[in-house]
Amino acid sequence: MPSASSAGTVLAFDFGTQRIGVAVGETRTGLAHPLVTIAATRGDEWLREITALVAEWHPALFVVGLPTHADGVPHAMTARAQRFGRQLERHFSIPVEFCDERFTTHGAADALREAGTRGRERKRVRDQVAAQLILQDYLDRHRSA
Repeated sequence: MPSASSAGTVLAFDFGTQRIGVAVGETRTGLAHPLVTIAATRGDEWLREITALVAEWHPALFVVGLPTHADGVPHAMTARAQRFGRQLERHFSIPVEFCDERFTTHGAADALREAGTRGRERKRVRDQVAAQLILQDYLDRHRSA
C-alpha cells in the first residue's frame, strides 16, 4: 500500500445506504475538499459514477469511512462499509484504507449550519462534507506520522 506521503490524490467516501459522500484530497498539500454526493441506488449506477471520478482524478488511494457505535463497537453498517471498500479495491485495483468516521455526519451538519447553509442545500452536501472530514482526519494523521 502506498504511504500517505507518496500516494498523491486520494478519494474518500462516506458510505451510506441512501447516499455516498465523496471528497478528494492531495497528500502533498494535506488538504481535503468535498466533491460530490452519489445516490446509493440499487444496481451499478453508483459504480459508474465512481468510475467517472476515478477517470477524472486518477487516485492512488481510497479512504472509506468506517462507521461504529460511539464506543467503537462495530455494527451492521460497519460490515456494509467494509464490503463497499472491498468492492472498490477489487474493481479498481486501488488500495483502500478505512478511517474512523464516528460523528462526521453530525460534524458536517454542524459546520454547514454554522456556515448558514439551510434545508435542502445542507442535506444535498452533508455527505460530501462528511467525506471531507474523514479524509482530512486521514491526511492529518498521516502527515504527522
